[in-house]
Amino acid sequence: MLRRLLSTKKSEFFKVVEVGPRDGLQNEKVFVPTEVKVELIDRLSDCNFKVVESTSFVSPKWIPQMRDQVEVINGIKKKSSVSYPVLVPNLAGLKNALATGSVEEIAVFGAASDSFSKKNVNANVEESLQKLCDVTSAALKEGIRVRGYVSCVVGCPYEGNIKPDIVAKVTEKLLEVGCYEVSLGDTIGVGTPGSVGKMLETVLKSAPAEKLAVHFHDTYGQALANVLVSIEKGIRVADSSLSGLGGCPYAKGATGNLATEDLLYMLDGLGFDTGVDLKEVIKTANWFNEKMGRTVKSRVGAAYKL
Repeated sequence: MLRRLLSTKKSEFFKVVEVGPRDGLQNEKVFVPTEVKVELIDRLSDCNFKVVESTSFVSPKWIPQMRDQVEVINGIKKKSSVSYPVLVPNLAGLKNALATGSVEEIAVFGAASDSFSKKNVNANVEESLQKLCDVTSAALKEGIRVRGYVSCVVGCPYEGNIKPDIVAKVTEKLLEVGCYEVSLGDTIGVGTPGSVGKMLETVLKSAPAEKLAVHFHDTYGQALANVLVSIEKGIRVADSSLSGLGGCPYAKGATGNLATEDLLYMLDGLGFDTGVDLKEVIKTANWFNEKMGRTVKSRVGAAYKL
């Protein structure tokens, strides 16, 4: 496998989706000031990411960190070369997002676990999927692009191991209803190259690799290895979070998302072209961590000499 990966031509593009401002911050206990969020997104735009997930149109009652979603999405300096998707959980969230006049892309979020889905949105997988399809259809009618997420693709904090065929079914439905891409999320970070490889083999029987992305949490330190397996399967899109921000609150020992700096360093070493400036990403991470009094850093951010 490694020999094949190392033969990658430098011109082959790999899309890194930066999810720090949304997925990375949503569970932060200390409220991140709106102006800091806006500057963070603007700085990430200047790093040349193609996609910066910006905020979430959820009820402030459930996720207080996202209560300034309107101010954030209207405050950033948008670049035509960058997409700024926002997470939308339901039709009410879509309505609020559309009302800003600033949203051009949304993300919808489903799960491959009934227990996780019920805890998260008070609906089982089938019921949740129907709601996501309704939101997706409504968004597409308004000319809004839609990206899909499937969480718990390998393991669930309540059910344990997840059957790959369930992941495939949810993925296939999201693509069928019109999502341009589906991100497969190891929400609690329990996946290994073995379990992730088996899951992808099943999903790829009904969904093309070019329509898939991966989203790994690094709870057990397996995230980069899991990206490698995904690359071998033909996938060329991965989500990551600046400085490893984020992490599932339901995962024991959760350390956060795959750090963007670590992902970029590995992809560069494999010969992929991401278009992203690693040095600027590290500078942005250092700025944010200092601003918020954080000590969380990526391995590359801690070692790299600017």
